[in-house]
Amino acid sequence: MKLPIKRYWSLLQTYLRPQRRRMLTLGILLMLKIASRLVNPQIVRDFLDQAMTGAPTPQLLRHGALFLAIAAATQVLTVISVTVGETVAWTATNALRLDLLRHCLGLDMTFHKVHQPGELTERIDTDVDALSNFFSSFVVSVIGNSILAVGVLALFFRQGWQYGTVFTLYAITGLLILMRLRNLVTPHWTKLHEIRAQFYGFLGEQFTGTEDIRANGAQGYVMHRLYEHLRRWLPINRNASLAGYSGWMTNAALVAAGEALSYALPGYFYFRGELTIGEVYMIGTYMGLLFGQIAELRWQITDLQHAEAGIERIRALFEMRPRLTDGAGGPLPEGALSVTLDRVSFAYDDTPEEEATTPDDRVLHNLSFELSPGRILGLLGRTGSGKTTLARLLLRLYDPTEGQIRLGDVPLTETTIGDIRRRVALVTQEVQIFQASVRDNLALFDPNVSDAAITQVLDQLGLGEWLTGLPGGLDTELGSGGTGLSAGQAQLLAFARVFLADPDLVILDEASSRLDPATELLVERAVGLLLAERTGIIIAHRLPTVERADEILILEGGRIREKGDRVPLATDPTSYFYHLLETGMQDVLT
Repeated sequence: MKLPIKRYWSLLQTYLRPQRRRMLTLGILLMLKIASRLVNPQIVRDFLDQAMTGAPTPQLLRHGALFLAIAAATQVLTVISVTVGETVAWTATNALRLDLLRHCLGLDMTFHKVHQPGELTERIDTDVDALSNFFSSFVVSVIGNSILAVGVLALFFRQGWQYGTVFTLYAITGLLILMRLRNLVTPHWTKLHEIRAQFYGFLGEQFTGTEDIRANGAQGYVMHRLYEHLRRWLPINRNASLAGYSGWMTNAALVAAGEALSYALPGYFYFRGELTIGEVYMIGTYMGLLFGQIAELRWQITDLQHAEAGIERIRALFEMRPRLTDGAGGPLPEGALSVTLDRVSFAYDDTPEEEATTPDDRVLHNLSFELSPGRILGLLGRTGSGKTTLARLLLRLYDPTEGQIRLGDVPLTETTIGDIRRRVALVTQEVQIFQASVRDNLALFDPNVSDAAITQVLDQLGLGEWLTGLPGGLDTELGSGGTGLSAGQAQLLAFARVFLADPDLVILDEASSRLDPATELLVERAVGLLLAERTGIIIAHRLPTVERADEILILEGGRIREKGDRVPLATDPTSYFYHLLETGMQDVLT
């Protein structure tokens, strides 16, 4: 059987190299344990043979004391090695988790649309957890057990060539059988990991939509899907369990054969007078060590089966690359940014890159317009007209299928994504509140944002009194999803984040569409402060929100229906914007 050594070794090098000293300590501890396990049977052999020949009691007591001292030292070494090994495992797996999470966050929206959070959680947590023993002791244990087995076989040959030959053949046969078994079992564990990830992805999706599921009476549908997942899981889990059980039974059969051999062979030579009782004991003990190592190897192979399935899935995740890549150009210019769309078309494409989209798939069609620095654009259109898609393109969550977008006359593909996200801010009606302090929710865990800056922004937005009423001030813990906050408070906190980020282009995507009139007044005042000396794009349904816009752009079916300065359009009876104002924008655009 061929082990994928190169892939394993690459993973080990990456996450164990920073822990060279601990690994060296672990190796030394293991060698000392091996030495003690090889020496003690020799001491017992001498003790038994001397006792049979009537050796003095003090001499026997010295042998007994030496045996007990080595046995106690072995237990101490075991405790220390387990402690060091667990430290190595946790350090390595946590580093791997961080790298996986960082990699997933760096993948674009095309990836996240087709991979549910529960599935990614299963990969980052469960798959990595399966590597814990692989990192902590697998290589060291395999090497150590191999050295111990070689030492035992060498002592067998020292005792007699017949013992060495028989037990070497036994060890090789057992090892080959176990390695062959691994090839048969690993695919079942891989399938089990996959179905488990799909199941947890399904659960995460259902828990997120609990409110809508209950409101629409969809519990029966959810239970039906749950049953389908479990029905697919059952045969895969059964096959994996049977494969694992077959390995356990094979191991048990090998151990039984080894025990029979360890009793039969020395017994035969003992009754022929060629072995002493101490030598019989020593051979039996060494044989126990030998098939004990094979048994331990069996468990290590089981761990490897779990680890290999995890490694394959982790490797596949690491090999995924974002379709969006940083450009080689310089940063965006300072100050308010101009916005230019040059014949931009776009289609959401979750298929492989080589499968081109057709014009019928496009959400946006040949859009061209310019917005000067510091100007505010009111973006209108029915649901599905492409307004939110346009906002995503400006943040470079996606790239246009055709055409070019420029900020500050710099093509988005020629600057870095990080610079774009620092200079462009998006506020939507769906606000993500983390289970963290008020400070961390507003500063987004950036320690460089001062408490004074946060307090000043909250005062500006009319949340100063709310902050004063919190039991822990900025240290007050907020619930995940905004538990305990009104929709208006959550929305104002989202505005506070943008104030602290200080962007140069602000996109408001229907940010006040679900607020009560009183809170909407606070938000409108916040919008006025936020858009001062910045370029703004306001995606809105309500008339008061677009009254501050300098220009109006109306999308219909992903195409520009009308664009121009707001005031002339509002007073021109032939314009579509005038028609919207006359008929009631809320009714026409939704």
